[in-house]
Amino acid sequence: MKLPILLTVVVLTCLNVCPAGDQSKPNVILVMCDDLGYGDPQCFNANSPIRTPNIDVMAAAGMKFNRFYAAAPVCSPTRGSCLTGRHPYRFGVFSANTGHMKKQEITLPELLKKEGYTSGHFGKWHLGTLTTTVNDANRGGPHGKKHYSIPSEHGYDDSFVTESKVPTFDPMIKPKDAGRNAWDAIVDKSKAVSYGTHYWNHAGKAVTKNLEGDDSRLIMDRAVPFIESSVAKKQPFFAAIWFHAPHLPVVAGKRHVAPYKEYSVYERNYYGCVTALDEQVGRLRDRLRTLGVSGNTLLCFCSDNGPAGKAPGSAAEFRGRKRSLYEGGVRVPGIMEWPGTIAAGSSTDFPAVTSDYLPTVLDLLGISYPDDRPLDGVSLADVMRGKKSRRSQSIGFQSENQVAWHSGAHKLYSGDSGKTWELYDLVADPGESEDLAATHPGLTAQLRSEAVAWQASCKRSDDEADY
Repeated sequence: MKLPILLTVVVLTCLNVCPAGDQSKPNVILVMCDDLGYGDPQCFNANSPIRTPNIDVMAAAGMKFNRFYAAAPVCSPTRGSCLTGRHPYRFGVFSANTGHMKKQEITLPELLKKEGYTSGHFGKWHLGTLTTTVNDANRGGPHGKKHYSIPSEHGYDDSFVTESKVPTFDPMIKPKDAGRNAWDAIVDKSKAVSYGTHYWNHAGKAVTKNLEGDDSRLIMDRAVPFIESSVAKKQPFFAAIWFHAPHLPVVAGKRHVAPYKEYSVYERNYYGCVTALDEQVGRLRDRLRTLGVSGNTLLCFCSDNGPAGKAPGSAAEFRGRKRSLYEGGVRVPGIMEWPGTIAAGSSTDFPAVTSDYLPTVLDLLGISYPDDRPLDGVSLADVMRGKKSRRSQSIGFQSENQVAWHSGAHKLYSGDSGKTWELYDLVADPGESEDLAATHPGLTAQLRSEAVAWQASCKRSDDEADY
């Protein structure tokens, strides 16, 4: 469909920004944090000790999603859902460091390429190994050949990626006596050792330059030129900017640790790396405005799951953390900004999930998904425009022995592979303190039947019946 070009131009003119590029197709940027808790940004939790001024301004300029979900309680599966619109149990990425993005999956970059877009991926990949020749990260190297799956195989035109986690400052090194969770930035680098992973460019070569300092800045140092080049060519772009922060090991530079000196090593580096990440969100938003494309760019922000078990991050009032399908493990901060289309200062209780990204973008472009395989996401286009709407399909979750099924206000949960079930009203009881299964047996049975049928559908997909 055609976007409101005149309205966009008027809004940009009022902001004293000159429009650039193809105004008939919106640019799309997916910013994702790693293990950021719902209660970490101050715009979601006024009591958070972490300074997040740029994320807060983004939320004030766009729409806050009060019920935004990662598709899984760990990283790799959620990341796959963003690109496919499908639950990860459909394509074999069941957990972190398992499976890989299969070539038969239809990804958002592949679909956008057909619409004239250029696409780039910057930061964490975690959907397959990036080398078959040298040992790298968790699975890279000769022993992980069967999981070799790189961005260029899935529609991307540019990339700067790691297979999995890295320290959030000086990402290629660690102290000889490094702990697992955190350390202060290394002063004497002659005493450091390799962390054991690499950044890889789009040609499959290990990157060796501009790898010192804040990792979020290093990622944005590659994403910004990609955006600038796309704008110069007047070509619509899709960018995935997937920060490592605040996944352990958390490390922050002197400037970003300074506001948190009174805290422990783990806390001050966790808080500091989130503030450093926040600074790069501000840098990105500023650059979009100076390039004149902010009014034609859908900018999305979220986390891949809740905060890690004993990390300083906050799940706010919600039960559970990373690896749990209780709310604290999958309900994450979600923001969308699009000046002129999304009303500033808006918020919604509409239940959204990372699988919604693909259907939303396709709807905005007025194009259909080219296949009849099942999608688990829905379009958020009407929600973004402030229209009251009800989710057209429930949201299912699976992770190890856990299953959850969200239908409207209600959530069904099993922690023992479906042997027993709990029922919660997430509107009246967001902290999941009162199990309603015994008092609402009819609703419990109905939702259980739906969840089991959905699981069977995922199993058929995983058996490659969709291909």
